[in-house]
Amino acid sequence: MAEETKKMPVGAGLPEMPQEIVIAPEKAAIDWKRIIFILLGLALFFLFYFMGDLADAVDPSGKHFPLPPQGRMALGLFLMAAVWWIFEVMPIGATAIAIGLFQVVFMIRTADAALKDFFDPSVWFIFGSVVMGTAFAVSGLTKRMAYKMLNIVGENTNFILLGTFLIIAGMTLLMAHTAVAAAIFPLLVAIHSLYSESDQPTRFGKGLFVGMAWTAGAGSIITFLGSARAVAGAGMFKKFTGGTEIGFFELIWYMLPLGVIMVFVIWLIVIMCFRPEKPRIDGLRGRVAELGKELGPMNPKEKFVICMVAVVLGLFFLKSFSPVPFFKDMDRAAIMIIATVAFFLTRTLVVEDMETIPWNIILLFGGAMSIGYCLYDTKAAEWLAVSWVTLFQKTPWLVFVLAIAFFVLMMTNFIMNVAAIAITLPVSLVIAKYLGVAPEVIFFASLATAGMPFNLLIGAAPNAIAYESKQFTAGEFFIYGWIPSLILMAFLAGFCYFIWPLQGMPVLALR
Repeated sequence: MAEETKKMPVGAGLPEMPQEIVIAPEKAAIDWKRIIFILLGLALFFLFYFMGDLADAVDPSGKHFPLPPQGRMALGLFLMAAVWWIFEVMPIGATAIAIGLFQVVFMIRTADAALKDFFDPSVWFIFGSVVMGTAFAVSGLTKRMAYKMLNIVGENTNFILLGTFLIIAGMTLLMAHTAVAAAIFPLLVAIHSLYSESDQPTRFGKGLFVGMAWTAGAGSIITFLGSARAVAGAGMFKKFTGGTEIGFFELIWYMLPLGVIMVFVIWLIVIMCFRPEKPRIDGLRGRVAELGKELGPMNPKEKFVICMVAVVLGLFFLKSFSPVPFFKDMDRAAIMIIATVAFFLTRTLVVEDMETIPWNIILLFGGAMSIGYCLYDTKAAEWLAVSWVTLFQKTPWLVFVLAIAFFVLMMTNFIMNVAAIAITLPVSLVIAKYLGVAPEVIFFASLATAGMPFNLLIGAAPNAIAYESKQFTAGEFFIYGWIPSLILMAFLAGFCYFIWPLQGMPVLALR
């Protein structure tokens, strides 16, 4: 009889199961680049905070423009914000909050002055513009517009870009470029979704949204309706020149050629720098036709949004041209907020739609207003303007005019374009008398560059609205923006020397 086998325990001979499995957490990589730029921004701020007083700026008449300690600190804060914004060391809205915080903590300005700028009427105007864009998207009007446009321009991606840019520029002839950007943004999102089903950035997407921001600026210089800067600038020009007025059609006569040329130049830059991955979107026309049929007839919400756009445009027109004080004195922000309230009263928008508002962008412009007024209130902007312009008081007249225009171009990337003109125009007109330069050429050259801040997101609301697409970074926008900026300066030289004189603009004043 075989020997009785011993009973083996279940699992005998197998490796023992571990009692507890512990997975070591992966160590998060330290973002040294981000840390370096955080420290660089802080270093620039504290360099200006602790340095001694800087020399006064002196204009040709011998008037001194001292830089107070608060102005010196404002320059440091200005540089810190620029570094943090360009390299995105934290969300751009958070950097904006830091601007207000630093002013209060280091007593550059009072809390009341530094923080109330976040609720400046200009910020409310941008908010109202964004809400109007949201209404376009929620009502379905955006998709309807996108399908109509794509059916006209066809399937070639380069022509889709050109068609989009021409529509944007055309709209800025009649309404503020901020409102145009907010209204057109959802349309561009719809176009990009037909190009790529992925949420990842594409070269076509970069070109579409960067080009939208640039084109909105180029188109906005042509008429008084494109932005507030032209109206405010013309008012300042009249005051500083003793009554010389800039007429509605005079502005169009001189600015239309430059604006149109820049729109086509921007298109060429975009198709070369952001060459679309696909030359065509095959079958797009058929697909768009089907999607258009699915939308059906225009719904009541779409009709109401169109009506509100007409009301807003009508009020802006009355503000610009009506002699009635009620309309003339109405604030632009209030006009935009009328539409906002109306959308919620009629339930065209509901409270859930508020969650889609890009508050990061709203905060960004609050910070932009705060640093802009900080530079202005502390005399730092005035000191910069006088220091820069007086460097060119003995140069040929064309170099002098271009130097002023370039200064406005740089400053308008950081502060309100109206403020950039306000601090530059008085000084430049004083020096212009010594050089025999007519004030008109200085004004129009400055107005052109004030409308086209191509480098920084805070330079203009369309720049920031385009950034919300997440198709490009702030660093990319800064780097590529130098291309149209330098081309603009080259064209401006040609206009100042050849084209504007041929059109009848005074360039050299009679001594």
